[in-house]
Amino acid sequence: MTAVAGRLAGKVALVTGGTSGIGAATVARLAAEGARVIFTGSNAEAAAKVCAETGAVFHASRVEDPVAWDVLAERISAEFGRLDIAFANAGKEAGDGSIESITFEGWQGVLDVNLTGAMLTCRAAVGLMKANPEGPRGSIVINSSMNAHRAMGNFMAYSVTKAAVVALAKSVAVHCGNQGYQIRCNAILPGVVETALITNLIDKAPDPAAARRAYEGMSQLKRMGRVDEIAGLVAYLGSDEAAFVSGAEWVIDGATTAGMMGV
Repeated sequence: MTAVAGRLAGKVALVTGGTSGIGAATVARLAAEGARVIFTGSNAEAAAKVCAETGAVFHASRVEDPVAWDVLAERISAEFGRLDIAFANAGKEAGDGSIESITFEGWQGVLDVNLTGAMLTCRAAVGLMKANPEGPRGSIVINSSMNAHRAMGNFMAYSVTKAAVVALAKSVAVHCGNQGYQIRCNAILPGVVETALITNLIDKAPDPAAARRAYEGMSQLKRMGRVDEIAGLVAYLGSDEAAFVSGAEWVIDGATTAGMMGV
Protein backbone atom coordinates (compact mmCIF):
# COMPACT_ATOMS: atom_id res chain seq x y z
CA MET A 1 0.00 0.00 0.00
CA THR A 2 1.47 3.29 -1.09
CA ALA A 3 1.76 6.17 1.37
CA VAL A 4 -0.33 9.24 0.59
CA ALA A 5 2.18 12.09 0.56
CA GLY A 6 1.23 14.94 2.88
CA ARG A 7 -2.01 13.38 4.12
CA LEU A 8 -0.86 13.66 7.74
CA ALA A 9 1.14 16.87 7.41
CA GLY A 10 0.99 19.00 10.56
CA LYS A 11 -0.09 16.07 12.73
CA VAL A 12 1.78 14.54 15.67
CA ALA A 13 1.51 10.79 16.19
CA LEU A 14 2.37 8.44 19.04
CA VAL A 15 3.00 4.73 18.46
CA THR A 16 3.52 2.32 21.36
CA GLY A 17 5.62 -0.77 20.74
CA GLY A 18 7.16 0.92 17.72
CA THR A 19 10.53 -0.82 17.57
CA SER A 20 9.52 -3.79 15.41
CA GLY A 21 6.79 -5.46 13.39
CA ILE A 22 3.50 -3.64 12.89
CA GLY A 23 4.63 -0.84 15.21
CA ALA A 24 7.80 -0.06 13.29
CA ALA A 25 5.95 -0.25 9.96
CA THR A 26 3.36 2.19 11.28
CA VAL A 27 6.00 4.62 12.51
CA ALA A 28 7.46 4.57 8.99
CA ARG A 29 4.06 4.96 7.31
CA LEU A 30 2.89 7.85 9.48
CA ALA A 31 6.21 9.65 8.99
CA ALA A 32 6.07 9.05 5.22
CA GLU A 33 2.65 10.71 5.13
CA GLY A 34 3.97 13.82 6.87
CA ALA A 35 3.34 13.26 10.58
CA ARG A 36 5.90 13.93 13.28
CA VAL A 37 6.14 10.67 15.17
CA ILE A 38 7.23 9.70 18.67
CA PHE A 39 7.27 6.00 19.54
CA THR A 40 7.87 3.89 22.63
CA GLY A 41 9.45 0.55 23.43
CA SER A 42 12.30 -0.98 25.38
CA ASN A 43 14.74 -2.14 22.68
CA ALA A 44 17.09 0.81 22.26
CA GLU A 45 19.12 -0.81 19.49
CA ALA A 46 16.06 -1.54 17.36
CA ALA A 47 14.70 1.93 18.14
CA ALA A 48 17.87 3.60 16.88
CA LYS A 49 17.41 1.86 13.53
CA VAL A 50 13.79 3.01 13.27
CA CYS A 51 14.81 6.58 14.13
CA ALA A 52 17.55 6.58 11.50
CA GLU A 53 15.20 5.27 8.82
CA THR A 54 12.17 7.45 9.59
CA GLY A 55 13.28 10.56 11.48
CA ALA A 56 10.94 9.62 14.31
CA VAL A 57 11.72 10.23 17.99
CA PHE A 58 12.13 7.37 20.48
CA HIS A 59 11.02 7.47 24.10
CA ALA A 60 11.97 4.44 26.20
CA SER A 61 8.89 3.56 28.22
CA ARG A 62 6.72 0.68 29.36
CA VAL A 63 3.02 1.01 28.56
CA GLU A 64 1.85 -0.68 31.76
CA ASP A 65 3.57 1.91 33.99
CA PRO A 66 1.20 4.80 34.85
CA VAL A 67 4.02 7.00 36.17
CA ALA A 68 5.90 6.58 32.88
CA TRP A 69 2.83 7.89 31.07
CA ASP A 70 2.98 11.14 33.05
CA VAL A 71 6.57 11.62 31.91
CA LEU A 72 5.78 10.80 28.28
CA ALA A 73 2.73 13.08 28.20
CA GLU A 74 4.82 15.96 29.53
CA ARG A 75 7.44 15.35 26.85
CA ILE A 76 4.89 15.27 24.03
CA SER A 77 3.29 18.47 25.28
CA ALA A 78 6.64 20.26 25.68
CA GLU A 79 8.35 19.09 22.47
CA PHE A 80 5.44 18.74 20.06
CA GLY A 81 2.71 20.96 21.50
CA ARG A 82 -0.12 18.64 20.45
CA LEU A 83 -1.18 15.06 19.75
CA ASP A 84 -3.35 14.04 16.81
CA ILE A 85 -2.88 10.27 16.45
CA ALA A 86 -2.24 7.58 19.03
CA PHE A 87 -1.70 3.95 18.05
CA ALA A 88 -1.94 1.61 21.06
CA ASN A 89 0.07 -1.18 19.52
CA ALA A 90 2.28 -2.64 22.28
CA GLY A 91 1.40 -6.24 23.02
CA LYS A 92 2.62 -9.36 24.76
CA GLU A 93 2.14 -13.12 24.47
CA ALA A 94 4.99 -14.41 26.65
CA GLY A 95 3.77 -16.27 29.73
CA ASP A 96 0.40 -17.15 28.19
CA GLY A 97 -1.17 -20.59 28.17
CA SER A 98 -4.41 -22.53 28.40
CA ILE A 99 -6.85 -22.31 31.31
CA GLU A 100 -5.01 -25.27 32.85
CA SER A 101 -1.41 -24.29 32.18
CA ILE A 102 -1.28 -20.54 32.68
CA THR A 103 0.18 -19.19 35.91
CA PHE A 104 -1.24 -16.19 37.69
CA GLU A 105 1.99 -14.30 36.94
CA GLY A 106 1.67 -15.18 33.26
CA TRP A 107 -1.97 -14.07 33.19
CA GLN A 108 -1.21 -10.80 34.96
CA GLY A 109 1.78 -10.04 32.75
CA VAL A 110 -0.25 -10.29 29.55
CA LEU A 111 -3.12 -8.25 31.02
CA ASP A 112 -0.74 -5.56 32.24
CA VAL A 113 0.63 -4.89 28.76
CA ASN A 114 -2.26 -5.73 26.44
CA LEU A 115 -5.16 -4.32 28.43
CA THR A 116 -3.88 -1.95 31.11
CA GLY A 117 -1.27 -0.61 28.68
CA ALA A 118 -3.94 0.08 26.06
CA MET A 119 -6.17 1.79 28.62
CA LEU A 120 -3.31 4.01 29.82
CA THR A 121 -2.48 4.87 26.21
CA CYS A 122 -6.07 5.95 25.61
CA ARG A 123 -6.25 7.92 28.84
CA ALA A 124 -3.04 9.82 28.10
CA ALA A 125 -4.05 10.39 24.47
CA VAL A 126 -7.43 11.85 25.39
CA GLY A 127 -5.78 14.21 27.85
CA LEU A 128 -3.26 15.43 25.29
CA MET A 129 -5.81 15.69 22.47
CA LYS A 130 -8.14 17.74 24.66
CA ALA A 131 -5.35 20.33 24.93
CA ASN A 132 -4.86 20.73 21.17
CA PRO A 133 -4.85 24.43 20.21
CA GLU A 134 -7.98 24.17 18.03
CA GLY A 135 -9.91 22.18 20.64
CA PRO A 136 -10.32 18.50 21.58
CA ARG A 137 -9.70 16.43 18.47
CA GLY A 138 -7.68 13.44 17.35
CA SER A 139 -7.73 9.76 16.49
CA ILE A 140 -6.91 6.80 18.73
CA VAL A 141 -6.39 3.36 17.19
CA ILE A 142 -6.07 0.21 19.31
CA ASN A 143 -4.40 -2.89 17.90
CA SER A 144 -6.65 -5.83 18.74
CA SER A 145 -6.61 -9.13 16.83
CA MET A 146 -8.84 -11.50 14.92
CA ASN A 147 -8.57 -13.57 18.10
CA ALA A 148 -11.03 -11.16 19.67
CA HIS A 149 -13.57 -13.18 17.66
CA ARG A 150 -11.79 -16.54 17.43
CA ALA A 151 -10.22 -17.24 20.79
CA MET A 152 -7.19 -19.51 21.05
CA GLY A 153 -7.33 -22.32 23.57
CA ASN A 154 -3.59 -22.20 24.20
CA PHE A 155 -3.26 -18.40 24.35
CA MET A 156 -6.14 -17.58 26.67
CA ALA A 157 -4.91 -14.30 28.16
CA TYR A 158 -3.98 -12.90 24.75
CA SER A 159 -7.40 -13.78 23.35
CA VAL A 160 -9.22 -12.31 26.34
CA THR A 161 -7.28 -9.04 26.23
CA LYS A 162 -7.77 -8.65 22.49
CA ALA A 163 -11.53 -9.02 22.95
CA ALA A 164 -11.47 -6.58 25.85
CA VAL A 165 -9.68 -3.81 23.94
CA VAL A 166 -12.44 -3.82 21.32
CA ALA A 167 -14.85 -2.87 24.10
CA LEU A 168 -12.29 -0.35 25.32
CA ALA A 169 -12.22 1.35 21.92
CA LYS A 170 -16.00 1.54 21.80
CA SER A 171 -16.23 2.90 25.34
CA VAL A 172 -13.64 5.59 24.62
CA ALA A 173 -15.42 6.53 21.39
CA VAL A 174 -18.82 6.83 23.10
CA HIS A 175 -17.41 8.85 26.01
CA CYS A 176 -15.53 11.29 23.80
CA GLY A 177 -18.52 11.83 21.53
CA ASN A 178 -20.80 12.35 24.52
CA GLN A 179 -18.40 14.96 25.90
CA GLY A 180 -18.43 16.87 22.63
CA TYR A 181 -14.82 16.01 21.79
CA GLN A 182 -13.85 15.44 18.18
CA ILE A 183 -11.71 12.55 19.41
CA ARG A 184 -12.31 9.27 17.61
CA CYS A 185 -11.35 5.78 18.76
CA ASN A 186 -11.35 2.58 16.71
CA ALA A 187 -9.95 -0.93 17.00
CA ILE A 188 -8.19 -2.84 14.24
CA LEU A 189 -8.27 -6.66 14.22
CA PRO A 190 -5.40 -8.07 12.15
CA GLY A 191 -5.13 -11.70 11.15
CA VAL A 192 -1.81 -13.48 10.83
CA VAL A 193 0.76 -10.92 9.73
CA GLU A 194 4.23 -11.86 8.48
CA THR A 195 6.38 -10.22 11.11
CA ALA A 196 9.87 -11.20 12.22
CA LEU A 197 8.25 -13.08 15.12
CA ILE A 198 6.19 -15.25 12.77
CA THR A 199 9.12 -15.76 10.40
CA ASN A 200 11.29 -16.93 13.30
CA LEU A 201 8.61 -19.39 14.39
CA ILE A 202 8.41 -20.75 10.84
CA ASP A 203 12.18 -21.07 10.54
CA LYS A 204 12.42 -22.95 13.86
CA ALA A 205 9.59 -25.37 13.05
CA PRO A 206 10.49 -29.04 12.33
CA ASP A 207 9.08 -28.52 8.83
CA PRO A 208 9.34 -24.81 7.93
CA ALA A 209 7.55 -25.26 4.60
CA ALA A 210 4.61 -26.96 6.31
CA ALA A 211 4.52 -24.27 9.01
CA ARG A 212 4.43 -21.54 6.37
CA ARG A 213 1.59 -23.31 4.54
CA ALA A 214 -0.34 -23.57 7.81
CA TYR A 215 -0.03 -19.85 8.55
CA GLU A 216 -0.88 -18.88 4.98
CA GLY A 217 -3.80 -21.29 4.92
CA MET A 218 -5.57 -19.53 7.78
CA SER A 219 -6.70 -16.76 5.42
CA GLN A 220 -9.14 -17.30 2.58
CA LEU A 221 -6.66 -15.28 0.50
CA LYS A 222 -4.08 -18.01 1.19
CA ARG A 223 -1.35 -15.70 2.40
CA MET A 224 -0.31 -13.79 5.49
CA GLY A 225 -0.88 -10.07 5.84
CA ARG A 226 1.95 -7.59 5.40
CA VAL A 227 2.96 -5.06 8.02
CA ASP A 228 2.59 -2.23 5.51
CA GLU A 229 -1.05 -3.23 4.93
CA ILE A 230 -1.82 -2.90 8.63
CA ALA A 231 0.11 0.39 8.80
CA GLY A 232 -1.93 1.68 5.88
CA LEU A 233 -5.18 1.09 7.77
CA VAL A 234 -3.82 2.92 10.82
CA ALA A 235 -2.78 5.87 8.62
CA TYR A 236 -6.26 6.04 7.11
CA LEU A 237 -7.95 5.97 10.51
CA GLY A 238 -5.62 8.71 11.71
CA SER A 239 -6.33 10.92 8.71
CA ASP A 240 -9.08 13.47 8.17
CA GLU A 241 -10.56 11.12 5.56
CA ALA A 242 -11.84 9.05 8.49
CA ALA A 243 -13.32 12.01 10.36
CA PHE A 244 -16.70 10.27 10.83
CA VAL A 245 -15.27 6.86 11.71
CA SER A 246 -15.39 6.12 15.43
CA GLY A 247 -16.32 3.25 17.71
CA ALA A 248 -15.73 0.68 14.99
CA GLU A 249 -13.80 -2.58 14.77
CA TRP A 250 -11.84 -2.93 11.53
CA VAL A 251 -11.12 -6.56 10.67
CA ILE A 252 -8.07 -6.92 8.42
CA ASP A 253 -7.53 -10.66 8.23
CA GLY A 254 -7.99 -11.77 4.63
CA ALA A 255 -11.48 -13.13 5.41
CA THR A 256 -10.12 -15.54 8.04
CA THR A 257 -13.03 -14.84 10.39
CA ALA A 258 -15.64 -13.96 7.76
CA GLY A 259 -17.13 -17.43 7.50
CA MET A 260 -16.68 -20.82 5.90
CA MET A 261 -17.73 -22.75 2.83
CA GLY A 262 -20.58 -25.24 3.13
CA VAL A 263 -20.23 -28.92 2.32
